[in-house]
Amino acid sequence: MSNKIHSTTVLGIIHNGQVALGADGQATLGNTVMKSNVKKIRKIADGKVLAGFAGSTSDAFTLLERFEDKLNMYRGNLRRSAIELAKDWRTDRYLRRLESMLIVMNSEEALIISGSGDVMDIEDGVFAIGSGSMFARAAALALKKHASHLSAREMVAEGLGIAADICIYTNHNLEIMEIKD
Repeated sequence: MSNKIHSTTVLGIIHNGQVALGADGQATLGNTVMKSNVKKIRKIADGKVLAGFAGSTSDAFTLLERFEDKLNMYRGNLRRSAIELAKDWRTDRYLRRLESMLIVMNSEEALIISGSGDVMDIEDGVFAIGSGSMFARAAALALKKHASHLSAREMVAEGLGIAADICIYTNHNLEIMEIKD
């Protein structure tokens, strides 16, 4: 049995002024489902920011705490906080070993943050990380193009559902959060 943990699909969408972030609940060790209801998304910064993670859970919690500290330090500036976290993540001896990715979103923008120092702003408004990310992303892109009457929340649910039908590391136990102004 492989000791590699595959632990999720996270999908975020900005669509028609709506912001939604969702994730499945599966954590897999090798070819075994270890848990089916892991909570991989959070509301932080008094509910003004959504954050989701893929990868090691303990590493992700460490990074989420650091990101929230950066949000406080930079008065809620999402982009600046993400860039500063990515700098620390890449250069700090302790953080450098953390294996996780984050999606962070507020009512105006979303970013993917990686341990290699990347802070990615995806121009089409569809953000995905984790084992089933490309399945969920492809489905969400098609929905945005051909079913634009759907809400961001509905697109996240459908995209994650399609990923769960295809990816063995993704299940149908979904959690979806929105930011409402």
